[in-house]
Amino acid sequence: MYFPQFLVGMFATTIVVAIWAYMEAGSIWTAFGWAVFTLIVVQVGYVGLVVRLIVRRSEAENVGTAPVDRTSPLMFRDF
Repeated sequence: MYFPQFLVGMFATTIVVAIWAYMEAGSIWTAFGWAVFTLIVVQVGYVGLVVRLIVRRSEAENVGTAPVDRTSPLMFRDF
């Protein structure tokens, strides 16, 4: 997902939640609180997905590589 696309979706979701909260509670402060909460939840979810993509990519790069033998005398040769 592209970052600009994420920003548009995040702000659209926040506006919808704020309008819904205002219509339900009748308070601007309640709507503002729900909007901030929505922004935090969406950001945490986005960061979680990015971390998952990074971890999966690093795992995919490690597949098929031989493990390093750190006890091999060739590894610690004195020059």
